Amino acid sequence: MSHYVSKQPDVTGKIEWSKIENQTWETLYNRQVEIVKPRACQEYVEGIKRLQMSSAHIPQLSEITESFKHSTGWSVVPVPAMITPEQFFNLLATKNFPAATFIRTPEDLDYLQEPDIFHEFFGHCPMITVQPFADFMQAYGKIALKADPEHRKYLARLFWFTVEFGLINTQQGVRCYGGGILSSKNETIYAVESDIPVRKPFDLIEVLRTPYRVDQIQGVYFIIESFDQLYKILDQDINAAIDEAKTLGEYALVETDKGASKDEWTTC
Repeated sequence: MSHYVSKQPDVTGKIEWSKIENQTWETLYNRQVEIVKPRACQEYVEGIKRLQMSSAHIPQLSEITESFKHSTGWSVVPVPAMITPEQFFNLLATKNFPAATFIRTPEDLDYLQEPDIFHEFFGHCPMITVQPFADFMQAYGKIALKADPEHRKYLARLFWFTVEFGLINTQQGVRCYGGGILSSKNETIYAVESDIPVRKPFDLIEVLRTPYRVDQIQGVYFIIESFDQLYKILDQDINAAIDEAKTLGEYALVETDKGASKDEWTTC
């Protein structure tokens, strides 16, 4: 359960953010935007420009949706701090990105136990302007919505190691595209530059066999070669892949001694 309460839009769809809330956004934005520039993939950097986000104020949902209309046709919808898996999958399947409409307090600036508007907008929304990435999220939502409950643990791993904590090879080297990385000041640097974590080429079976923890910096990351590769992942027989992963068994959890440095716990 979250101790945060999402704000409700007024009849015009606008959310009234307080001065302190906008100042919190400004602090987070100014700090993080400089960290991600040399470590994020170019598609993400271009996505921030498309969304026309700045440190000036928390963007309105309508502003993000309007930007999506000119790229991938998605919308942003307000949701409580936590929603059910069925609600989440249904929104993705219908090209609606769920955004929890609250922002962390200054006291929680460096550690948050649930995704807030900064994580949603700054971490995820720039990538939703990239067509193959947005198509992957929609296809994922459709598959997860129909999946047996016992398969959802494995599908959560697929989401975790792509949308939340994915890395991609670029001409400039390995770069971040996962929103859980890009909204975290410590993990953005760690995921790209540290020699501690294991970085593996993306392989669906390997991903499905790999457990994770949500309360520490990741011990394992998977690297895709392109966003077209990401989208094509779901062309495979996902149920058969899950059955194979279950038969092979899951790997031991890779622990990291960086848990104390985890500055954001984000869940899908």
